[in-house]
Amino acid sequence: MTNSDDLSFEVIEDWEQLPAGYTHQDVCGVSVDSGDRVYIINRGAPRLMVYERDGSFVGSWGEDLFSPRTHGVTVGPNDEVYCVDEGNHVIYKYTRDGDLLSTIGTKGVASDTGYDGSSLPTITYGGPPFNRPTNLSVAPNGELYVSDGYGNARVHRFTADGELIQSWGEPGTDPGQFHLPHGIWVGPDSRVWVADRENDRLQIFSPDGEFLDQWTQVQRPSSLQIVGDLVYVSEMAWPAGHYSYSLGDITEILHSRVSVFDLDGNLVTRISGDDPCAPGNFVAAHDICVDSHGDFYVGEVTYSFGGSRGLVPADCHMFQKFRRVGSA
Repeated sequence: MTNSDDLSFEVIEDWEQLPAGYTHQDVCGVSVDSGDRVYIINRGAPRLMVYERDGSFVGSWGEDLFSPRTHGVTVGPNDEVYCVDEGNHVIYKYTRDGDLLSTIGTKGVASDTGYDGSSLPTITYGGPPFNRPTNLSVAPNGELYVSDGYGNARVHRFTADGELIQSWGEPGTDPGQFHLPHGIWVGPDSRVWVADRENDRLQIFSPDGEFLDQWTQVQRPSSLQIVGDLVYVSEMAWPAGHYSYSLGDITEILHSRVSVFDLDGNLVTRISGDDPCAPGNFVAAHDICVDSHGDFYVGEVTYSFGGSRGLVPADCHMFQKFRRVGSA
C-alpha cells in the first residue's frame, strides 16, 4: 500500500461484521446515506445489505428482487436508493427500507446495439436505454445520469422522475465515444464524469453531453467519486493476455488499485500492491464511495475476477474500508 505525505489511509481489517448465515460473493456496489450508513449490493446471494459506520450489521433486503448480475447502488440526496440491475436491464428506485418506488427501463428487455450478449466488440452502435447498464449518479438539480454499459456505449440523462431527456455516445476510442462506460459521477459543478473502462480514461462532459476533457492517467477505471477537491477512482486490474484499447496487448498483470487526484488531474496518493489478497491491496476494485469523514469503502468483484477460477483463495477480501489518517 502506498500513501503520500499529504494524504494517507489505513485499511480497517475485518470491518464488515457479516451475520451468521449470510454470505456474499462479489460486492459490486457501495454507497452511503446522509447518516453514513453503508449500503452494499452483491452477487452470489443477490441482496442489498446495510451497515453502520463501525461495520455493525443493520439489516438486508432485496432477496428475490434482483438478478444474479446486480451492478451498482447509489443513495440519493434524499436517501432514496437506486439499484442498477444489469442482468434485468433496469434501474430500481427504493426507499431505504426496500419499498419499490419506481423502475426505469423494461425488465428483461435489452435495447438493440448489435451486441451479441457476450462480446464487447460486437456493439456496433449506441442504443436507447438499456443494455446491461452499470451505474447511476444524481446531479445537483436532481436529474439522473446512467452509464450503459456492458451491452451499450452510451450515457443517458433522465429527469428526476425517470423520463429520458437525451443520450450520447457510440462505440469507439474518440472523444465522446466509449468502450464500456462503467462508472459515472456528476460533480457539484454539474460536470459529468464517466469511467470509460476499456479505454483507460475518464471523460468529462457538460451536463448536456458536450465533451470537455479526458484524463488518461488511469488504468481501467471502474468508478469514481468527487468529494471536495479530490477525485477518488477505483481501477481494475489488467490480466496478462488481455487487450487494452489504449495500452494494446497486456503482457504482464497490472494490479488493481485506488488512486486519488486533485481536480487538475495531479496524483495525490495511490493505494496498490503486488499481493492482491493482502489487506489494503485489491484483486478487483469495482466500486468506491467516500463518507462524510473522508473514509472510503471499496467493493470488489473478487469472485468473478479470480475466485471462480481458483486464481485467488476463497477467503480473499471482497469488501474493504479505509480510514483517512492524513489530510491533503
